[in-house]
Amino acid sequence: MKSLSEANTQFALDMFRQFGKSKEDNIFYSPLSITSAFAMLLLGCRENTALQIEKVGVSFDEKPGNVHHQFQKLLTELNKPTDAYELKIANRLYGEKTCKFLQEYLANTKEFYLASAESVDFKNAAEESVKKINSWVETQTNGKIKDLFPNKTLGNTTVLVLVNAVYFKGQWEKKFNKEDTKEGEFWLNKVFKSVQMMSQRKSFNFALLEDVQARVLEIPYKGKDLSMIVLLPNEIDGLQKVLDKGKLIEWTSSQNMSKRDVDLYLPRFKVEKTYDLKDVLMAIGVVDVFSPQDADLSGMTGSWGLAVTKALHKSFVEVTEEGAEASTATGIAVSLTSPPYSIHEEFHCNHPFLFFIKQNKTNSILFFARVSSP
Repeated sequence: MKSLSEANTQFALDMFRQFGKSKEDNIFYSPLSITSAFAMLLLGCRENTALQIEKVGVSFDEKPGNVHHQFQKLLTELNKPTDAYELKIANRLYGEKTCKFLQEYLANTKEFYLASAESVDFKNAAEESVKKINSWVETQTNGKIKDLFPNKTLGNTTVLVLVNAVYFKGQWEKKFNKEDTKEGEFWLNKVFKSVQMMSQRKSFNFALLEDVQARVLEIPYKGKDLSMIVLLPNEIDGLQKVLDKGKLIEWTSSQNMSKRDVDLYLPRFKVEKTYDLKDVLMAIGVVDVFSPQDADLSGMTGSWGLAVTKALHKSFVEVTEEGAEASTATGIAVSLTSPPYSIHEEFHCNHPFLFFIKQNKTNSILFFARVSSP
């Protein structure tokens, strides 16, 4: 599934560039959740509408149809039951009941995306439909994402709503001791704020990114199927330099790191965000699917007249001594080098950093984040 993870990583970066225009804001979202939902939408798209989605988030070397088989394998893998952690990915489409979905489309969404498309009465019972959607999201995220769609967000002109939800709860392989958590400083430019700084000295996968003056650390979750990768620039304002090099696939691979004893300092934090994906996706080239005049979703209904009117993504993450709980509802080569041997390394997250939560077997980024102000 190399091509799928690469496309997902590239999409994560494209979305980050849109979300991250303000350097002060925290960012948290699930690129995999968004791409899987839009790949499900792609099943019903035709002509230019399909091409735009393929180019931006679902672009592969293989034949176009293979993307759905790859998602089927990946989502099946990620949703496997395990005692080590909780991970659930769910996607759903809600369509106005007067728009009849083709049986072939419904069968394909169920087969490839473990998902369903549901008819609701937006025209005559918009408020009731909103409650139904919000209730489903809340259930899928174990109560962490409430009211994805605020009151009166959807009305009687709504014809199609795309929803994605992800829930993750995992314990660290090596937990932080709560007694070691102390008040510390977190710097943003020349200003700092007080935070609860967790700490531990343990052996971690670690690498120096010398060309971009940064370092990267892998913090595994219990069972080691999933990891948090933390990318910390040496300078307070060094994140942009790191991102400009665009080597995330290499940096997120454990094979490019080596074991080191590390003094790790990581702030305790909680982030909640809501994103209007319509604005973001239109900015990177997905336009037709949102236009009633241009959208070709005839693979869903057999006719024109259907367009996506809302695509929202709401997210939540909390990182503590125990682990993390997260939900979302929707040319210069950089060399990786092993650092010279030392007694221990210091990895002090006291200024803005990036982190990703990834599934190691497929190297797929489940969550992507920037912590600017914990």
